[in-house]
Amino acid sequence: MGSLNLSAVKEKKRVAFFSVLAAIFITTFKLIIGLLTGSIGIISEALHSALDFVAATITFFAVRISNKPADKDHHFGHGKIENFSALIETLLLLATCIWIIYEATHRLVTGKVIIEVNVWSYIVVITSIIVDYTRSKALLKAAKKHNSQALEADALHFSTDIWSSTVVLIGLISANLGYYYADSIAALFVAVIVITVSYRLGKRSVDALMDKTPKDTMEKIDEVLKKIPEVISYHSVKIRTSGANIFVEINIHVDPKLSIEKAHLISHKVQSDLRKKIKGCITHVHEEPAIQKNK
Repeated sequence: MGSLNLSAVKEKKRVAFFSVLAAIFITTFKLIIGLLTGSIGIISEALHSALDFVAATITFFAVRISNKPADKDHHFGHGKIENFSALIETLLLLATCIWIIYEATHRLVTGKVIIEVNVWSYIVVITSIIVDYTRSKALLKAAKKHNSQALEADALHFSTDIWSSTVVLIGLISANLGYYYADSIAALFVAVIVITVSYRLGKRSVDALMDKTPKDTMEKIDEVLKKIPEVISYHSVKIRTSGANIFVEINIHVDPKLSIEKAHLISHKVQSDLRKKIKGCITHVHEEPAIQKNK
């Protein structure tokens, strides 16, 4: 089990690290071309990618910290850092939107739009789409495999860049045809896309930080316990999410005539089945004798 955990940690760190490198490359490339061409669409994309770099860096360190085992000061481990990092990413994205909307609106109102569209404008956007697609796919695969919200949030950042870069590409084509205002409109579309993703990220991270019960988890617990005939009933279910882990505490009622040893074996059966059904589940089961009704 230890070697498997070590392998998972290494994979998460590796995919997060390469995402940082990808963000550095794309940010630098977009910023240089954006400044040279004067494209607000590309510059806004560069700032978006710059915050993606910050987010990717936060994710990298969050993944490192979240895998630390529980200690005397953190009884449930350090997984919450992943949820917290996702919340920070949301705030960074919203900050980007404020600047994009202001600058794009200013150019549309004043009419001060001077854009030099050349082959490099297209190269940087198309390159960005390819890199973002590759990184989002790798991050999402690792996120699903290891149940990591931090990696999933990073994947959403890169997937957002795919759509926003596509919008900017459309804006550049329009500008090349003489419709220069299309670049600012494209930037506004970028802001709308980013705000949408920010809301999704923010809601999920806040739900996790507030220990909101994950969707369908209760149904899965009920489904597992109904398949174990030795469990007469259960109560006092408590669920909390911490990074890749879902902590479940539950009290089960068993036949009062059973020995302590057999009752304990039933609780182990419950723990085992819950872990198979719920990915990243860490359980604590307390067995109690069922109250017999007087005949």
